Amino acid sequence: MLLAIAVLPLAAPAFWESNARKLALSALLGLPVLILYARHHPAALLHTGEEYLSFIILLGSLFVVSGGILIAGDVQATPRVNTAFLAAGSVLASLIGTTGASVVLIRPLLSTNQERRHVVHTVVFFIFIVSNTGGCLTPLGDPPLFLGYLRGVPFTWTLRLWPHWLFVNGLLLSIYYLWDRRAHARETAPAMARDRAAIRPFRLSGLGNVGLLVFVVGSVAVLPSPAREIAMLAIAATSLVTTPKAVHESNRFTLHPIAEVAALFAGIFLTMIPALDILHARGASLGLTTPRQFFWATGLLSSFLDNAPTYLTFLTIAQSLDLPAEVVGVTHEVLMAISAGAVFMGANTYIGNGPNFMVRAIAEERGVSMPSFGGYMLYSAAVLIPCFVMATLVFFR
Repeated sequence: MLLAIAVLPLAAPAFWESNARKLALSALLGLPVLILYARHHPAALLHTGEEYLSFIILLGSLFVVSGGILIAGDVQATPRVNTAFLAAGSVLASLIGTTGASVVLIRPLLSTNQERRHVVHTVVFFIFIVSNTGGCLTPLGDPPLFLGYLRGVPFTWTLRLWPHWLFVNGLLLSIYYLWDRRAHARETAPAMARDRAAIRPFRLSGLGNVGLLVFVVGSVAVLPSPAREIAMLAIAATSLVTTPKAVHESNRFTLHPIAEVAALFAGIFLTMIPALDILHARGASLGLTTPRQFFWATGLLSSFLDNAPTYLTFLTIAQSLDLPAEVVGVTHEVLMAISAGAVFMGANTYIGNGPNFMVRAIAEERGVSMPSFGGYMLYSAAVLIPCFVMATLVFFR
């Protein structure tokens, strides 16, 4: 499944454009797992199906409601302005989730930079920061932390991660600013003239959807399943019906990005069932004992499996080690390592976290030539991995 996501966009781009074909591929590759588990462990299929539906409904409702919020206007696309966008997104991600923050901010950021030729690195860093590393301060920020909250982690416990959040996001914002300064210097004079000529004040439309977004966040925080999912579907439907057509047209809003995520993650959720079962069965034999080991093991697997079940898997492994029961049966240090690994390293690949693919799809709809699966990983290997190594030395020695 991962190989298909990495290779087919390059080897067969015409085939890969269709979401129906992506869904057919997911079904084909997931079929052996479906047959095996239907015969031997149907409860696992049912549980995974419930998790997939919750995952897609949460992402879909945030995508639809955020797509009805229009931040119109244009400022000069300087390195300072772009860095300020990303910094604001790193805060917003913990308040309304990485998906909500990504959908709200990616369109105005792309509009601000539409006169510039060198934009790809800005979208990549947007995925790094707004779609991932910014979302670690509250259980609403990222799905793994929400699952931890449902498993008994106190709601305010994640605020303990503020030094990790500040360190990693501070590093990434600094790197981005220096990178964008160099890219900005390479822009042509006519492009910069067009950028200055396009400046106009920002204005916010779709205010009703701001309230609906608060309701989505509130339903995630307080409602049990399935009432939570029913509420989110109702909120998304309300947004689609009540949002003025002009707002959707200005946002170039379509359901294509969320349909792509739904099609691909159907295959990912199915094919990851055996991998997660192997981890559950043999995880204790991996010899994980220190926060550093949990940070990297959780993070690297979160890069290629969905980071929410990966978080739960390594939390279960940690709980089996008879550690001092400071929080949900483990130490604060180990839980911080598992939480940071799941949230931060979801940025390593396009499939590490749901918003990554959506941001890529929205950017491509706006004409940005985004890197391939492997090309994106070159960015993450060059930028993210050194940052995570430094975070290890500072927090998880």
